[in-house]
Amino acid sequence: MELVQEIHQVLMDREDTCHRTCFSLQLDGVQLDNFSELKSIEGLTEGSLIRVVEEPYTAREARIHVRHIRDLLKSLDPADSYNGQDGMSSSFLNTVTNGDILEKKKVHAESMDCTPPDYILPDSKERPLLPLHPICKDNKVSPCLKVLTMSGWNPPPGPRKMHGDLLYLYVITLEDKRYHLTASTKGFYGNQSTEEVFNPKAAQQRHLSHSLIDLLSQISPAFKKNFATLQRKRVQRHPFERVATPYQLYSWVAPVMEHTIDSIRAEDAFSSKLGYEEHIPGQTRDWNEELQTTKELPRKNLPERLLRERAIFKVHSDFVAAATRGAMAVIDGNVMAINPGEDAKMQLFIWNNIFFSLGFDVKDHYKELGGDAAAYVAPGNDLQGVKAYWSVDLEGLYTLGTVVIDYRGYRVTAQSIIPGILEREQEQSVVYGSIDFGKTVVASDKYLEFLSQTAKLLKIKPHKVLNEKDDEVLLCSSIECKGIVGNDQRHYILDLLRTFPPDVNYLPVDDVVYSEETKKMGYPRKHKHSLCCLRQELVDAFVEARYMLFIEHAAYHLQLLRNKRQEKANTPPKEVETGEATAADPPLQGVVCNGHVEAKDGSVGGLCNGHGESDALQSDDAKKMVEAVVESDVESLEDSTRDVVRKAAHAVGSLRDTEFDIRFNPDVFSSGIRFVDADVSSSPPAGPTPPQHPHPPRCYLVLSYGRYYFGQMQMELVMAMFKNR
Repeated sequence: MELVQEIHQVLMDREDTCHRTCFSLQLDGVQLDNFSELKSIEGLTEGSLIRVVEEPYTAREARIHVRHIRDLLKSLDPADSYNGQDGMSSSFLNTVTNGDILEKKKVHAESMDCTPPDYILPDSKERPLLPLHPICKDNKVSPCLKVLTMSGWNPPPGPRKMHGDLLYLYVITLEDKRYHLTASTKGFYGNQSTEEVFNPKAAQQRHLSHSLIDLLSQISPAFKKNFATLQRKRVQRHPFERVATPYQLYSWVAPVMEHTIDSIRAEDAFSSKLGYEEHIPGQTRDWNEELQTTKELPRKNLPERLLRERAIFKVHSDFVAAATRGAMAVIDGNVMAINPGEDAKMQLFIWNNIFFSLGFDVKDHYKELGGDAAAYVAPGNDLQGVKAYWSVDLEGLYTLGTVVIDYRGYRVTAQSIIPGILEREQEQSVVYGSIDFGKTVVASDKYLEFLSQTAKLLKIKPHKVLNEKDDEVLLCSSIECKGIVGNDQRHYILDLLRTFPPDVNYLPVDDVVYSEETKKMGYPRKHKHSLCCLRQELVDAFVEARYMLFIEHAAYHLQLLRNKRQEKANTPPKEVETGEATAADPPLQGVVCNGHVEAKDGSVGGLCNGHGESDALQSDDAKKMVEAVVESDVESLEDSTRDVVRKAAHAVGSLRDTEFDIRFNPDVFSSGIRFVDADVSSSPPAGPTPPQHPHPPRCYLVLSYGRYYFGQMQMELVMAMFKNR
């Protein structure tokens, strides 16, 4: 543990102290700050005694205490997790492991019935969903109370507030006895009020307890017994199962649960919790500032990186939770739109400093891309782009906090707000990219400096396009990407839905020739929208496979070159480690396909010049050999060595002759975009002339010259990758 606050959490989770919430920790009579680091506390050494001191309640602390007691009483009830209450998520760890989580139980049954159930056998006609939720039947314990709710006598009148009354509770015990309780600054006690008469005086049996659990245990023996049973079962669960997860998980196949009365749950459903849950009463959080400030935290050493990652995780968790509550409030109609005069699909919302928009095609923005179907999938693509640029973590370039929520059939996008964006028109704000699908394109030197660095990591090819004035504009991202400088002078990028290249398998193009293998698999297929794109994992896997082919190709020829030099020096030639090939073999030329090279007869896919699949160099020595050549000064290399690297680069489709560099143009097949011909064409490498296709080179996989269609990467090249490995 590092903070005093962590000791608080441990005490609130322990079986014997979990029902206490309002207390302080003191060392030698001095109260410790909850947010202080333990190592910074003077006088705290090994064996020091920290005392737990009960503190007077406030109205807020009393409400937090009552809520905590309710959570304890419902801790084994899965209804909250299935209904998405208070950040709870379903967990079946304790059930699946039969309670043997921490390996404390060493005794196992000698025999176990491993017969599969009938519903998973091949001949079964029913596929029930209930087995997907292995709820342990033993978790059902007897209730501790019938009713625990706020009394109708709330709030306390002025004179009673002067006496310290904070709020009133109404309780019905299992013995069917009814009690009216008072929460005061000193604790909880019973009063003499009834449903008809208000009498705040203390009951004849005075039981003043600092904890509500202690008071209920004194007035109800059944509560004391059942609560002890509940506690024993609760502590048997893993600690991670007893707390709300930072990122809540929702189950779309939740079973029908028994709906029980819960007055506190009902109160939460019809009351505003803004500020209360965040423990900042009366204030809203500036989410954008928090998100960007945590990103700017120092990260020079390991402690700084750990602190930064913790802060980022905490802020993002809070933002996701707040955005989820806000999206539900928007769909439920509890948030007023900022443009109430517009159609319901076009309305925008701002709640808790979060901007909300609905997944509909407003003003025919996605008309040519698929209408509402494209507008529905665009937020998901944008979220993947935000994640990709965030993972690059480039200093000085910022993305918006983005959450996509599906609720009641609606798709809601929640985003943090760029400072000053609501005070000016979009045309005045965008300094990079296009807001009208390529008609007006602008660029900024600062953004090009940032995005040129991210483009290399995200495998995005810089390309030039023409704007409405026929001026050439260089882009290092998709044309949809917009750059906006906020009032805080930070450089933001948004609308990242085209970060990754499109999947041409679902974008039929008339003048593109598809291979027979692709056609046999049923491609191309017309999809309901035109925003189909490749996943980042696929792009990375393809580039990795190409890199291995580059290494094998270059290492083999470098080995041959070394052997020739040894022969000239009248030294015994070194055997080639890559099979039976010798220095007399002609150099490999052509385009690498399926891990091999085009044969002399023009066929593709077979063995390359007599070499088998397992003959290629794949050792670390081969990598070191090639990387040492690539990283050396180009001018200092001999012509023969430079030619080997150049041929290997061209063979795998590298954009550069001197190193491995494969990138993709995310704007290919985008309507309305005019490319600069000089940017999309490139001189072919030495060797066999690549086949000519009717479509411009920009429409293919962005290599030095196009041999494979863009969409066929999934079919031919990825299969080749696994075959080669």
